Amino acid sequence: MPEAREGTKRRHWCKCLLVTTAVLLLVVVAVLVIVAVRQNRPTPPNLKFGIVLDAGSSHTALFIYQWSAEKMNDTGVVQQQKSCSVKGPGISSYWADVDQAGLSLRACLNEAKQSIPVGQHRHTPVYLGATAGMRLLRSQNSSQAEKILQAVEAFIHSYPFDFRGARIITGADEGAFGWITVNYLMGNFLQDIAGPHETIGALDLGGASTQITFVPDGEIESPGNSMHFRLYGKNYEMYTHSYLCYGKDQALKMFLQNLQVSANGIISNPCFNKGYERFINVSSFFNSPCTPMPTWTTDQTLRVIGTGISHQCRAHVRQLLNQSSCTWSQCSFNGVYQPQVWGKYGAMSAFYFVMKFFNMDKEKLSLDEVNVAVDKFCSTPWDQAKKQYKIKEKYLSENCFSGHYVLVLLVDGYNFTSTTWNNIHFMKKELPISLSIYNTCSWMISEQVGSPRDSSTDAKLLNSLLTNCKECL
Repeated sequence: MPEAREGTKRRHWCKCLLVTTAVLLLVVVAVLVIVAVRQNRPTPPNLKFGIVLDAGSSHTALFIYQWSAEKMNDTGVVQQQKSCSVKGPGISSYWADVDQAGLSLRACLNEAKQSIPVGQHRHTPVYLGATAGMRLLRSQNSSQAEKILQAVEAFIHSYPFDFRGARIITGADEGAFGWITVNYLMGNFLQDIAGPHETIGALDLGGASTQITFVPDGEIESPGNSMHFRLYGKNYEMYTHSYLCYGKDQALKMFLQNLQVSANGIISNPCFNKGYERFINVSSFFNSPCTPMPTWTTDQTLRVIGTGISHQCRAHVRQLLNQSSCTWSQCSFNGVYQPQVWGKYGAMSAFYFVMKFFNMDKEKLSLDEVNVAVDKFCSTPWDQAKKQYKIKEKYLSENCFSGHYVLVLLVDGYNFTSTTWNNIHFMKKELPISLSIYNTCSWMISEQVGSPRDSSTDAKLLNSLLTNCKECL
């Protein structure tokens, strides 16, 4: 009898196990079916996708956009679906191993491949626009710059997308389309009453260059700084200039190159917090046309010691801008013509991120208040700064310089005053559709109507670029 009961229990247990296993298998199958159905659910036929790779001097970012071919009130709506930050430096940094420039994009392109429905892959255009980092490399070694573009193009071609090309965007394009981006996002082109005097200027600060673009209140004296657009039936005569080498990263290198080096290879830096130290390799640090290899030292490694003296920092930063001569009625710096700034401005990229550190993104500070905030941070000992601010050491250590550089560039360089300072709105550039317009319009305009510097832009073209994006994406 005990054996019979034991056998019955065993059979009952086995039966329960089989039932449980069967139920689990059914659940797994159901889940797989649901996932498969969702993954293969047909995308609405009017939903389209586009990919933009923004290849900056210090890093590359991939943006996926989607939009419906249908319009709302005759205006297409483009939305940023996803973004991916490429690990590693900008593509110009791979000049010694060009194949790595393309390979560096693998993770983000794979993510894009997973994010976009398979049926849409071959219909999804991809653009890559490189900015000042590649402009610098091209001026230094044009053949290496071309090899990097070829390596990037070859790698992107290995994906099932509709690759439209990689190109180096000119400084004028970068400034002009930054202006278009800002004003499109502000709705300034869609207002019936909008005209040249209802736009805002654009200020952009990258790693290797800075741009200023605005519609001046008067004639533009220098033809080389004038760009003409016709948007939505209205004419816009813009002033624009791009300063290569005056991006934040290159400016820091020029600044360090101007400091005195002691006999034992030590640089005292008033723009680094007191107590902070950094070692720099001379040959790898001073390696661009902005900062050629210095002749004032034979040391291969320099020790930079922060002293945190704010007024000395400001004085040294001012020396980066040459304001000794001007052959025009008025200039910014380095003898470059610039009309008087007026109206409102959107300050993007590093302008935004530096001022965000000093709380300009949370409250509107006067110019005097920002100066006080920068002085206060520069005077903060390094150990205290590390405890107070939880950000990467590289960025934290450079914020004293960056704060002074932004202020000097805007006030001493672009001629903003304590009054016009209040007209600057520090804003992120990575807003919906900004990069799709910012990086792809230059392809469309140069391919369809020629360079915007040389000819007026047709209203129909920019209408499609800015409201439907059928042409540019």
